[in-house]
Amino acid sequence: MTETYDAIIIGGGHNGLVTATYLAKAGLNVLILERRHKLGGAAATEQIFPGYYVNTGAPDAGLFRPKITRDLELEKFGLRFIQSDAAVFAPIPGDRGLSLWRDVGKSVVEIGRFSKRDASKYPEFLSYLNSLTTLLGEILEHTPPDLSDLALGEIWPWLIVGLNLRRSGKREMMEFFRILPLPIRDFLDEWFESEELKGVLALPAISGGMPGPFAAGTTLMFIYHQLGGPNGGYRSSRFIIGGQGRLADTLLTVAESNGATVRRGISVGRVWLDDEQVRGVVLEDGEAIPSRIVVSSLDPRRTFFDLVGGANLMPKFMGSIRNIRFRGMTAKVNLALSGLPEFHGVDDVNQLGGYIAVSPNLEYLERAWDDAKYGRISSKPILETRIPTLLDPQMAPDNRHIMSITVQYAPYDLKVGDWDARREELGDLVISTLAQHAPNLPDLVLNRQVITPLDWEREYGLTEGNIYHGQMEMDQLFFMRPVPGYARYRTPFENLYLCGAGTHPGGGVTGAPGFNAAREILRDWRKGS
Repeated sequence: MTETYDAIIIGGGHNGLVTATYLAKAGLNVLILERRHKLGGAAATEQIFPGYYVNTGAPDAGLFRPKITRDLELEKFGLRFIQSDAAVFAPIPGDRGLSLWRDVGKSVVEIGRFSKRDASKYPEFLSYLNSLTTLLGEILEHTPPDLSDLALGEIWPWLIVGLNLRRSGKREMMEFFRILPLPIRDFLDEWFESEELKGVLALPAISGGMPGPFAAGTTLMFIYHQLGGPNGGYRSSRFIIGGQGRLADTLLTVAESNGATVRRGISVGRVWLDDEQVRGVVLEDGEAIPSRIVVSSLDPRRTFFDLVGGANLMPKFMGSIRNIRFRGMTAKVNLALSGLPEFHGVDDVNQLGGYIAVSPNLEYLERAWDDAKYGRISSKPILETRIPTLLDPQMAPDNRHIMSITVQYAPYDLKVGDWDARREELGDLVISTLAQHAPNLPDLVLNRQVITPLDWEREYGLTEGNIYHGQMEMDQLFFMRPVPGYARYRTPFENLYLCGAGTHPGGGVTGAPGFNAAREILRDWRKGS
C-alpha cells in the first residue's frame, strides 16, 4: 500500500527545500519530488565540463536570509559563505575601469577619478541606502495581509513596519514612498553626475527584468537587490564555498536528518484533486501518491495550468493567472578558461573577485533595452560576470578558471529565428563584447555553455525563461503576488500551497518565499490538528 505523506513538495529548488526542511523539523512526514536529477533548480552547481563545477543559474547567495541559516543550522551542516573585497569592476571604454569595494574609503578614491563631487557624496549615499534597506527588508519575512479581510493578527507585523517607518520622521517617510516608484535613472541623477558611476549602479535595478533604466519602479528593484547586506553600493553578494548548489545540498541534508525523503528524476503529472480538495499527486507514469497537503515551488502558471488544470479553475482566477507577465529577458554563458582574462583598467587581480559589469552608462542600458522590446537580442548587451574560481579555486582544475556571464537583454520571444538556431550567435556576441575589455579572452576559452531563455523554460521549468517566476514590477509585488487575493501562499484549493519565487517577496536566492510559506502551512496544520 502506498505511504500517505503529510506534505509533498513539488520541486527541489532552494525555496521548495526551505519549506520542506521547516516542515520536516516540525515533525511532518515530507516527500520532495524533483524532475531533474540535480537539486537546486536555477540555483544549482553542475559539472558542465570535466573538472569544472559551474553555477549554472544564480551566481551567489547574497540575498539569502540569515534567519533561515540560523534556524536550520546550515553552517553546522557544512555551508560556508565567503565574500570578495571587491563589489564590482566596471570596464569603461577607453581602456579604463571603475571599481567599487566593500571598503567605502577605497570606493571614494576610485569614484574620485571620475568625479570629485560624486566621491564626496558617496558615503552619504550609502548611509541613505542602508536606511532604505532597513525599512524595506523588514517585510521580506512577513506574509502579505489579506486586504479583503484585515484581521489584526495578519496585519500586525505590517503595522509594526509602518510604525517604524513613521518613527523615522514624516519627511523620511514621505521620501521613502516618493522614491520607490522612481526610474533608477531619476533616482541616481538626484545623487550623481558621473555617467560611469550611474551606469554600474543601475545594473541591479534592471537585472533579470523586462524594463529598462528609464522605467518606473526600477528604484524599488535596486533597493531589493541590496537587502542581503551592504556591498559597496552594488548588489548584495556572498559566494558559497563549493558553489551555489551547496545550498540545496545542505538544505536537503538537514531535511533528511529530520526524516524527509527525496525522489529525483520524477515528474509530477497532476495534482490529485477531489471536490476542490487536494489528496496528493499523480506522477507522469500514473503512480498516485497520497498526501494531506501539497506544496508547489513551481511558478503559478505551471502550477495551475499544468498540474491543477484550467478546467478546475474559476474563470476570474484563471484569467488572473493567465495575465501574470513573465517575458524572460536573460541568458547565461558559462566559459571554461585556460587562464585569467586580462581586463583593461585592472591593476590588482582582486578587482575581479566580485562582479564584472559591462554597463558603462545609462544610455547604454536603455539602448540595450530598445533592442529587446522589439524582439531583438541586444546588439550591445549588458553583461554581469563572475569568476568564481578567484574565490574558490577548487571549482576548476589547477590554474584554470570559470567565467559565468548573465546576459541582458535576450528576449524569450525573438522576432527573427529561434533560440535553437541563434544560440551560438549569442555566445559569440558575449565573447566579442567582453574581448573589447579583455582582449586575451577568446584565446582562453576551452569550452562554453549557452543557456537561452528557452533553455530556462525547457530544462529548469521557468515559464518564458523568467528567472523570477514572473516579472517583479510594482503591480506584481507584495499583496498582488502572484495575484490579488492569493498572496498568502494559499490557493483556491484546500491544502494546496505555493512556496516559489512567484509568491511574496519574489525572486533571487532569498529563501523568503519558502520560509513564509512554511510558517503559513504550519499555522494551518496546527489549527487542523
